Amino acid sequence: MKFALLAVIASTVAAGVNAHAIPLENAYVDTSVTVENLRRSLPNSPKGYTPTYQNCPQNAPVVRSAASLSPNETRWLQKRRNSTIAPMRNLLSRLNIQNFNATQYIDRVASNASALPNIGIAVSGGGWRALMNGAGALKAFDSRTANSTAKGKLGGLLQSATYLSGLSGGSWLVGSLYINNFTTVGALQAETSGSVWEFGNSVIEGPEKSGIQIFNTAEYYANLVSDVDGKANAGFNTSLTDLWGRALSYQLINASEGGPAYTWSSIGISAPFLNADAPYPIIIADSRAPGEKLISSNTTIYEFNPYEMGSWDPTSFGFVPMNHLGTNWTAGRVPANEKCVVGFDNAGFLMGTSSTLFNQLILQLNDTGIPDALRNLVADLLTGLGDDNNDIADYTPNPFYRYNPQTNPSANSTRLTLVDGGEDLENIPLHPLIQPNRHVDVIFAVDSSADTAFHWPNGTSIVATYERSLSAIANGTDFPSIPDVNTIVNLGLNTRPTFFGCDTSNFTGGTTIPPLVVYIPNSPYTTFSNVSTFQLETNNTQRDAIILNGLNVATMANGTRDTTWPTCVACAILSRSLERTNTEVPQACTSCFNRFCWDGTLNSTKPANYNPMPVLQTVNLQSGGSKLLPRWAVAAAAAALGYHAM
Repeated sequence: MKFALLAVIASTVAAGVNAHAIPLENAYVDTSVTVENLRRSLPNSPKGYTPTYQNCPQNAPVVRSAASLSPNETRWLQKRRNSTIAPMRNLLSRLNIQNFNATQYIDRVASNASALPNIGIAVSGGGWRALMNGAGALKAFDSRTANSTAKGKLGGLLQSATYLSGLSGGSWLVGSLYINNFTTVGALQAETSGSVWEFGNSVIEGPEKSGIQIFNTAEYYANLVSDVDGKANAGFNTSLTDLWGRALSYQLINASEGGPAYTWSSIGISAPFLNADAPYPIIIADSRAPGEKLISSNTTIYEFNPYEMGSWDPTSFGFVPMNHLGTNWTAGRVPANEKCVVGFDNAGFLMGTSSTLFNQLILQLNDTGIPDALRNLVADLLTGLGDDNNDIADYTPNPFYRYNPQTNPSANSTRLTLVDGGEDLENIPLHPLIQPNRHVDVIFAVDSSADTAFHWPNGTSIVATYERSLSAIANGTDFPSIPDVNTIVNLGLNTRPTFFGCDTSNFTGGTTIPPLVVYIPNSPYTTFSNVSTFQLETNNTQRDAIILNGLNVATMANGTRDTTWPTCVACAILSRSLERTNTEVPQACTSCFNRFCWDGTLNSTKPANYNPMPVLQTVNLQSGGSKLLPRWAVAAAAAALGYHAM
C-alpha cells in the first residue's frame, strides 16, 4: 500500500495546521429542537477509524437467519409503533378528510399494532442532488420544521413513520441526520455559525478554511490517508471506499476530522433511537465480485440498520450484528479462539459503501483544484488501487463465509465486496420496506434519479423493483404493478405524485398485499433541481434552493398546485388500514384514488425528450455556479461502470 508514503509526505507539508470540522458548540441550534438533538451519536470505536479486536462476549455473536425480524428490531418496534400514534392522530386530523373523523379512527385502532397504519419513507440515490431534494421532502414531513404543522401541511409524517431508508445520496441524508443525533434538515443547513452541510468545497478539496489552500488540502488528505492506513496496518482490507467514506464524513458529520470514531451501530445507542423518537434507519448496497462491471437484477441486496447487516434475499438470507462487522464468521459462527471486532462499521464507510459509484470518479481525477504535486501522488495511489479492482467496498472477512452454501454465491469466498445500491437500477431503496415481515402499509418514495438526458427521473427505479418482484429472488416481496418507462413519461406520472397499488384485488393470488407506493419524482417548482449526479460543489444559495424545491415537490407547493393533495396524503396513509379493519372508505378518499392512482392505462410510444419548466416563480441563483467534474471524467466513469445514470 502507498498510504503510508502519502501520509508522511502530506503530513510534512501540513505540519501545524488545525482540524477543519465545525465545532459542535458553534453549530446552529434550530429553535424548534433542543440542544440534545444536535449532539451526535457516540464515538464508540476505541481506535477511531481503525477496527479493534476484543474478546467476544460470553454468548458469541452468530449469523441469524432472515426468516424473521431480529429480536432487537421487534422489541424496538413495540415502542416505536406507540410513539407514532400521537403524531399520526394530529397529522391525519389536520389533513381533514371530509366526513371522516381521523382522530376517532386512530384512537379506535391504537391498541392494535396490526391495524394501525405502518408508514415507510424511501429516499433515492443521485449524489448531492438526491441528498438535497430528499432533504426538502423530509423537511416538509418533519413537525420540527417551522410552520410545518399548519392546516394542510405535512409536518408530522416523519414522526408518524416507522422506517426511513436511503441509498447512495439518500444514504448520506439518512446518515447525516442520525449520526448527528436525528437533528433537523434546517439545523444542518443553517448558517448562523456555519452549517454542517457546507458543499461549496468538494470532497476532493476538503473543508474550506482560512489560510493557504495547499496546506488545508494537504492536511485533509493526510488525515484521510492516515485513517485508512491505520485500518490497513491493523490487518483489514482497504479500498477506495475507505478513502471516499472518510471524505464524505467531513461534509456530513458535525465532529472534528469527520468523526472517525462514529459508527453506524452507535445510532442504536443514541437517545432519539432508544426512545423510539425517530424512524428505523436503513441504508442498502449491492453485492459485486471484484472485476464485475454490470450488476444484474438478481444480485444480492444487503441492508445496514442500527442492529444488523445482512440480506433478506434467498441467497445469503442472514444477518450479523452491526457492532461486530469485521469479525471472522465461518458457517455462521465465530471459530474457537477467534476474537470479535468492533469499530469496523464506521458511519462514513457505510455511507460510502452505499455510494461507491463515486469511486470511479476519484479514479478519473484531473482538474480538481488540488496542488499538482499532491494531486499526482493521490492519483498515483488511487490508480494503483483501481488497477487492483479495489473500486468496491471490502467487507473481508466475509460474514457469510460457508453460510447457506447451497444458495449463497459468495459462500466459498472469504471476501464480500459491495457496491452502490443503485447499480441494479433500483435507485429507490424500496427493498427493505417491502419485506413481508415488516408489514409496511404505505411507502413515500422520493425519486431524485437522473434517468433522462436532462437528469430527471422517469420511473426506471420503480420499474426495476417491480420486475425484480416477479423473479425467483423476490422471496415473497410482492410489489404493485408498474407500467413501462415510456408510459410513465407519456402519462406525466413523473411530473407529479402518483399512487401505485391502490386496487388490492390485484394481489388476491399472492400470499401478501404489498404496500401502497406514493411515488414522488423530482420536478422543478422553484428551481432547476436537476443538477448532475457528478456535481461535486454546490454553494449555499443553490443548496437551499434545491432543498426548498424538494419541499415543494413533496407538498405540491403546500397544496397550491393541487388543493386535494394534503387530504390525499392522509388517504394514502389510511388505505391499507381501512381495508384491514373493514372500515368504509370515505368518499373524499375515493376521489383521491381516482385522481392520483395509476389506472392501468398504457402508452408505450417513444416520448419526446422530457425537459420541464418550473411550476412556480424560480429562485434567483445569482451566484449558483458550481463545479462539475470534467465531461470526459464523467463519461469515463460511466463507461467504466457500464452504469445507468443516477
